Amino acid sequence: MAVSRGMRSLLRVRAIQEEQSQAALDEALGELNRLEVALKLARRREHAGRRLVAASAATGNLTDRMAGLEETRTAQRFASALKPRIAEAQEAVRERRSQFLEKRIERRQAETMIQQRERSDELEAARRAQRGVDDWFLGRLRRSRDAGRNNQS
Repeated sequence: MAVSRGMRSLLRVRAIQEEQSQAALDEALGELNRLEVALKLARRREHAGRRLVAASAATGNLTDRMAGLEETRTAQRFASALKPRIAEAQEAVRERRSQFLEKRIERRQAETMIQQRERSDELEAARRAQRGVDDWFLGRLRRSRDAGRNNQS
C-alpha cells in the first residue's frame, strides 16, 4: 500500500509549522539581542558618566560633574527599565524554542512514518517479485518433469 496523499499533506503541514516556529524563534532571538545591545549601551553610558564625574573632580568643573551625575542616573534608569524586558524576552525565547522543537519532532515523526511505509512497500514489492520468479522456476521445473514423463510413455 503506497503512502497516502493525506500522509504527504500532513508532512507538508508539519514542515510549514516547523518553518513558522523557526521564524518566531528567530524573531524572539532578534528582540532579545536588540535589548541586550541596548543594555550594554546603557552600561557604557553609565561608565562614561562616572568617568566624567571623576574627571570633573580633578578639574573642579561643576558643570561636568552635574552632567556626569545626570548621565549616570539616566543610564541606570534605562538599564533598570530594560532588565524586566530582557527577562520577558528570555522567557519568550525559551517558549518559542520549545515550540520549535515540538514542531520539529512532529515533522520528523511524520517523515519516519512515511519512510517506514515506503520501506514496507519496497519489501512487499521485492517479496512479490521473488514469489513471481519462484513460481516461474517452479512452473518450468514442473513443465520439464511433465514433458519428461510424456516422452517416456
